[in-house]
Amino acid sequence: MDELIHTLKLQIIEALNLEEMTPDDIDASAPLFGEGLGLDSIDALELIVLLEKHYGIRLANPSEGKAIFSSVSSIADYVSKNRKK
Repeated sequence: MDELIHTLKLQIIEALNLEEMTPDDIDASAPLFGEGLGLDSIDALELIVLLEKHYGIRLANPSEGKAIFSSVSSIADYVSKNRKK
């Protein structure tokens, strides 16, 4: 799971153009939206695309997104249970 979390951090940095950040700068359990990384709804769309592109995961129910994208750890947990690639 640690490897998946590290990979997700790298993918998030790339997808959201967070060039000044490193994976070590992102706390896996910190909130991604609001406090923490301070992401917004446009960033959420980028994360949805990232899951589909890299892991073959499509969110069937967009209301699930809030829980799934609450932290890098929650994304990793969801990916490990649902990935298709």
